[in-house]
Amino acid sequence: MTESLPENSSEVVQPFLMGCGTKEPKITQLCLAAIQRLMSHEVVSEAAAGNIINMLWQLMENGLEELKLLQTVLVLLTTNTVVHDEVLSKAIVLCFRLHFTKDNITNNTAAATVRQVVTVVFERMVAEDERFKGIVEHPPPVHGNTNRRSVSTLRPSAKDAYMLFQDLCQLVNADAPYWLVGMTEMTRTFGLELLESVLNDFPGVFLQHQEFSFLLKERVCPLVIKLFSPNIKFRQGSSSAASPAPVEKPYFPICMRLLRVVSVLIKHFYSLLVTECEIFLSLLVKFLDGEKPQWLRAVAVESVHRLCVQPHLLRSFCQSYDMKQHSTKVFRDIVNALGSFIQSLFIVPNAGNSAAVRGLGSGAQGAAQGGPGTGGVSGNLTTQAAFEYRGTWIPLMTVSVQGSAKATYLEMLDKVEPPSIPEGYAMSVAFSALLDLVRGITSMIERELAIEEEAAAEFRETHPDQEWQLQPGKNRNIAHLVWEEMVSACWCGLLAALSLLLDASTDETATESILKAELTMASLCGRLGLVTPRDAFITAICKASLPPHYALTVLSSNAATLSSKAYSIQGQSVQIISPSSESHQQVVAVGQPLTAQPQGTVVLTAKNIQCMRTLLNLAHCHGAVLGTSWQLVLATLQHLVWILGLKPGVGGALKPGRAVEGPSTVLTTAVMTDLPVISNILSRLFESSQYLDDVSLHHLINALCSLSLEAMEMAYGNNKEPSLFAVAKLLETGLVNMDRIEILWRPLTGHLLEVCQHPNSRMREWGAEALTALIKAGLAYKHDPPLAQNQRLQLLLLNPLKELSNVLHADIRQKQLESVLQILQSQGDSLGPGWPLVLGVIGAIRNDQGESLIRTAFQCLQLVVTDFLPTMPCTCLQIVVDVAGSFGLQNQELNISLTSIGLLWNISDYFFQRGEAITQELEKEEEALQKQAQEKGETLNRPFHPAPPFDCLWLCLYAKLGELCVDPRPAVRKSAGQTLFSTIAAHGTLLQQPTWHIVVWKVLFHLLDCVRTSSTTADKEKIESGGGNILIHHSRDTAEKQWAETWVLTLAGVARIFNTRRYLLQQLGDFFEAWEVLLNHIQSAALSKNNEVSLAALKSFQEILQIVTPVKDSDKTGDALAAMGVPPVLIDPLSASGPGRPLVRSDSLVERLTCYNGAELQAPPPGEDSALEDSTLWWSAWNTWYRTGTESTRPPSGLTEKLSFIPSQPFLTALIQIFPALYQHIKANFSMEDLKKLGIILHGAVSVPISSDASPFILPSYTEAVLTSLQEAVLTALDVLQKAICVGPENLQVMYPAIFEQLLLFVEFSCKPPQYGRMETKHVANAKYNQIQLFAPAEWVALNYVPFAERSLEVVVDLYHKTACHKAVINEKVLQNIIKTLRMPLGLKYACPSESTWKLAVSSLLKVLSIGLPVARQHASSGKFDTMWPELANAFEDFLFTKSSPPDNLSIQEFQKNEAIDVEVVQLISTEILPFANFIPKDFVGQIMAMLNKGSIHSQSSSFTEAEIDVRMREDFSKVCFETLLQFSFSNKVSTPQEGYISRMALSVLLKRSQDVLRRYVEDERLSGRCPLPRQQVTEIIFVLKAISTLMDSLKKTQPENVDSNTWAQVIALYPTLVECITCSSSEVSSALKEALGPFKDFMQPPVSRVQNGES
Repeated sequence: MTESLPENSSEVVQPFLMGCGTKEPKITQLCLAAIQRLMSHEVVSEAAAGNIINMLWQLMENGLEELKLLQTVLVLLTTNTVVHDEVLSKAIVLCFRLHFTKDNITNNTAAATVRQVVTVVFERMVAEDERFKGIVEHPPPVHGNTNRRSVSTLRPSAKDAYMLFQDLCQLVNADAPYWLVGMTEMTRTFGLELLESVLNDFPGVFLQHQEFSFLLKERVCPLVIKLFSPNIKFRQGSSSAASPAPVEKPYFPICMRLLRVVSVLIKHFYSLLVTECEIFLSLLVKFLDGEKPQWLRAVAVESVHRLCVQPHLLRSFCQSYDMKQHSTKVFRDIVNALGSFIQSLFIVPNAGNSAAVRGLGSGAQGAAQGGPGTGGVSGNLTTQAAFEYRGTWIPLMTVSVQGSAKATYLEMLDKVEPPSIPEGYAMSVAFSALLDLVRGITSMIERELAIEEEAAAEFRETHPDQEWQLQPGKNRNIAHLVWEEMVSACWCGLLAALSLLLDASTDETATESILKAELTMASLCGRLGLVTPRDAFITAICKASLPPHYALTVLSSNAATLSSKAYSIQGQSVQIISPSSESHQQVVAVGQPLTAQPQGTVVLTAKNIQCMRTLLNLAHCHGAVLGTSWQLVLATLQHLVWILGLKPGVGGALKPGRAVEGPSTVLTTAVMTDLPVISNILSRLFESSQYLDDVSLHHLINALCSLSLEAMEMAYGNNKEPSLFAVAKLLETGLVNMDRIEILWRPLTGHLLEVCQHPNSRMREWGAEALTALIKAGLAYKHDPPLAQNQRLQLLLLNPLKELSNVLHADIRQKQLESVLQILQSQGDSLGPGWPLVLGVIGAIRNDQGESLIRTAFQCLQLVVTDFLPTMPCTCLQIVVDVAGSFGLQNQELNISLTSIGLLWNISDYFFQRGEAITQELEKEEEALQKQAQEKGETLNRPFHPAPPFDCLWLCLYAKLGELCVDPRPAVRKSAGQTLFSTIAAHGTLLQQPTWHIVVWKVLFHLLDCVRTSSTTADKEKIESGGGNILIHHSRDTAEKQWAETWVLTLAGVARIFNTRRYLLQQLGDFFEAWEVLLNHIQSAALSKNNEVSLAALKSFQEILQIVTPVKDSDKTGDALAAMGVPPVLIDPLSASGPGRPLVRSDSLVERLTCYNGAELQAPPPGEDSALEDSTLWWSAWNTWYRTGTESTRPPSGLTEKLSFIPSQPFLTALIQIFPALYQHIKANFSMEDLKKLGIILHGAVSVPISSDASPFILPSYTEAVLTSLQEAVLTALDVLQKAICVGPENLQVMYPAIFEQLLLFVEFSCKPPQYGRMETKHVANAKYNQIQLFAPAEWVALNYVPFAERSLEVVVDLYHKTACHKAVINEKVLQNIIKTLRMPLGLKYACPSESTWKLAVSSLLKVLSIGLPVARQHASSGKFDTMWPELANAFEDFLFTKSSPPDNLSIQEFQKNEAIDVEVVQLISTEILPFANFIPKDFVGQIMAMLNKGSIHSQSSSFTEAEIDVRMREDFSKVCFETLLQFSFSNKVSTPQEGYISRMALSVLLKRSQDVLRRYVEDERLSGRCPLPRQQVTEIIFVLKAISTLMDSLKKTQPENVDSNTWAQVIALYPTLVECITCSSSEVSSALKEALGPFKDFMQPPVSRVQNGES
């Protein structure tokens, strides 16, 4: 059925058509419905369709069922394609006609139907093209525009479409249609809408068919241009009402539709209509003019927006116009126009809606804007997003979604009158357009760039060796050129607009968008290498970040270059608009400006912070393309950071911290929460520098450096807090780029070193912080290859540390040293070749640097010495010694000096323990150096060169210690001295023998010379106690005394070395010279005017004289080592740790000796050579001793009391004590001459007085008689001599008398102390003077010489005992000298300084005589003793009849004891002298007799008291004298008459005197009557009576023939007188008388004849 129906459709349709013809509404409706049903089942043939159309036409003309008609037409055309050509045109006309009826609904429905029908026509054509797709046709060429309706080449549907479109153009142009016959009226607006929809919906038709393209070019474009003309010519008047003008007024509906058409044309057919589009675009730009009506500008902006969202189109514009010569720069103009448009909205007050005209204050206006009721902008924040600039307030609306241009006014197809444009609409659209433009361009170019880069990367992977080129090289370059041109064309306008908008924006989102646009542009320019635009955009962001009018040189200079390139757009110049000051932004921070210009504080708004974040974002994400503009970015960030008060913390990260200047920075809570984020981004920004390539990194570093230089400039001359931004960021950048540190190390550290020298302390402190942090990080970083294998890098890293030593600021040095300490602690083991640098830093100390620095440096050194000596190259050890030495020499901190000396000791220990290893390494190094030196032809120059390198190390150590030994500070000298000698003692064995030569001459003697010079020139001024609380002992309170101590130490040390290393030293050729030099030093020290030094010198002298003490057999170590074949000599000094000798570790001793084999230490074989050498050494020592002794004991000449220096007792003692030891070695040749020299010295020494303040210590307490040690020593010296003579050969004995002489000199001191020059001394004798002495004013006290003299006397007696018979003793009249000497104490008796003296003298005399008299008698004939006898007689005389009276306080017992001594002497005479009278000179005997006589005659003394008289009379003495006299008188041995005569005379005198006494007594007794006589007279008479009884006894015992008759007579004559005394009253006298009378009975015998008597 369906097949047959179409053929017969005309018949089927006919009834219905007729039904319609009735014009009866109901029927008509039914029929139309039926026809539609048929149509929808597609059973209508072509003919039937024609009929239907005709019928519909009639209905239309009658105005019936209009809507149904339209429906029917539509169904007919859409369901099938049977309608075409004239039928089709008729159907279309029908619809048009219905469109223009009076009925609104019909009109609208008809309009819609027309639109649909037009679409259907074109859709058919598209379908037809599809069908014929595969068939290739060759249409005859179209000849230009000869025949406009040449459609012969088109297929049927295409032809319909062509005719339709051509007629639409005719209609719009108000011409008659060719095809749509029967049109009555037509509106332009509708025509334009239809044109637009066709062009928009079926662009392919026009592009594929030349005929259609032709229509476009020939018909549409001229039409559009013609219709535009009223708009172009129209200028809006100055007033708001349009002034009547001859020009036709622009008409909104047409204008708007034209713009829509233009948009479509440009969008789809740009490629066909290049020239036409140029015109369209230029027109469009013109419509944006300020003089055009508002609505026109609004629709124009919407059109422009539509273009802006099509980047590819924009690119085409650029290629087609801007890049061609002589062509309008369309693309540039569009952008600039947008810019000017935006500017004009702010600047040009438009009558319609400018806030500036009416003022913003009016409430109505405010309300109209939807803002708050009272002029919302003046103070409060408006809620609505808006732009505001210099009083012009423009709200911002959401006009379209990003990236799509959804227009408002271009869509107002129903409006006839121009609508009123709300305020801000144009601005909002323009704003969107700008953003879309930027977004489009940038994303497009970036996409293409990314593709290109991927290709490049792939190519590099596959062909690593070739350079990458895009195959179509031209295309690539063209693409780049296009991009560059696009950017160059648009950046100025964009920047102008964006900057202005940014400044005016009050909305965060808008601001964000603007910033994003600027950012993407900047980054794009960077990628394309367009420096100027890149910098311009960055500058804009930077300026926006900073407060308004903030003077920042980098930016202003940059802006200046831009504004000089002012671009003109249609007469308006586009400038980078300077920001308006009265911004209505929320203030979030107030801070200090970093620049000098704006005084006071500056304000940061939320927008500034937002911009700052964009800036950070830019730097972070696009750092690689910033290049030189890093400078701008960083400078700005620096200022912002400053204003916000961010301060650098560890590692350079910026943390919110308060500035020192006070509360100038105020931050709101809003920004406080932002700060950590900002500081975080800031850090990340620099962390991301690790992803930059080398060039970009260098740009970044350079920018930071120049920024830092500016900050340094600003910080000069004021102590304002400097900006540390750059320094902190340099540090951060360095830290994250450690893996490629080499490429940036030099610029980085070079700059930081400059910062370190800055006068501003904060600035340099951070410079140092950064530098040291970098160095530490660099050393700690795991480099590849590791640092140990990359010495160059390690030295590169450490070098800046060394450079810091040149900085004078203490804080920097402190930082440097602290970091050295940290480096040592963390990387000490791996420093290797960096050691010299590190040690150089530690050692670069100067005295002007202050304590704390030196202390820190010293900590480093201590760490090095304790932990790192083994890890450093041995060649650095010498540097360590030097550095330690320099710490010893610094004078800021005494403790450090002392500790560093301790370190030197530790170092020496280390050398000792690691000796072999160090030796090997050093020798290797030495060979290498030797080789180099030879190649260069130079000699190797290192200190102490000929010595082997290891020894040189020791010598450096010794030399350093030697320097320290003469430091100005006593404590340092002392410590250094002890250390020097201890090290030499402990480790000297390691040195080669020749090295010892250097040690002796260059180290030890050099040191002695220096010390001697310093000591002798030292200041004698008293040093005040230091620091108030430190007391200086009086023995150290002058520099001289302090130097004395040093001298002592040094001398002792050298002497000890000579002692312990004697055999080693003796093998050096010049030992004797060294010995002489040493002795010379000892002598000059001994003679120095300082007791301490002189005494110590002697101690050293003693020490070197004991050198050859042989090893004791008992010494076990000796045996053990001897078994190992070690020379025993060595053992003594090392193991015998005598006083003052350091104990050496015995364990190391054996190792050392076995290791060094002791070869060079062997003692010389004992032989003549060594003996000879020894004696020369000893005699040289004797000469020294003699010179020292002579000099020191020579008394001062003249009266220079004050100046004279008097040697101390201990010194003299020591001096004399040296002699015995010395003598042992020189006795063989010791001559009389030498003895005399010795005598002078001994005498001199004993004569030296002591100073009164020392006397209580040296003098014994006065009750004991003790010798001082000096006197002991003197006697010991003489003793040694005497013993030597005793056992020595005969020829020595001639020295005896000299010794006696010396001793007797000393004996004399007992009574006559020696004088010392002409000095005033006070003598101390015995206890009587004790008190006086202690408070004596005299400065010098002579010693108590009595004990000494007495001891000397004992020695004399002793010696005489031994040597009385020696020829020399006899010949030299020693006995006479002894007696002569003794005469003095004997004569003085009680007047002696000490009582003991004369008693000892007597006993000594008696002893000597008991030995000497027999000898004298023996040699009587030789006459050698002749002169002795008178001496002896005088001695007796002086003693027995002394001129001095006994002291008053002498007790009776004492007196009796003394008398007994006198008696002893008389007894000696009676036993030893008188019996041998015949061998004795007669004169002498006579003297003796006279003396006895004198003694027996009792002479009373008047000074006694009664009670004592009997005792004091020396009765016993008289008795003994008398007895002796008598015995001698009556002895039968009278050899000569003379003697007998003497005694007889004496006897008669006695008897005569007795008679007188008795008589006088009797008389006085009678006269006195009852009064008793005076006591002494009674005593006298008693004595006489006793004498008489003694005489009687003697006479009884004597041979009668020996008694002279004369005597008898006198005796008998006494008897009567005695009898007369019987009457005396005194009982004592009576008893004595009884005794006297008793013996007379023996003589009472009968008288013999006288004859007999006479005969006999």
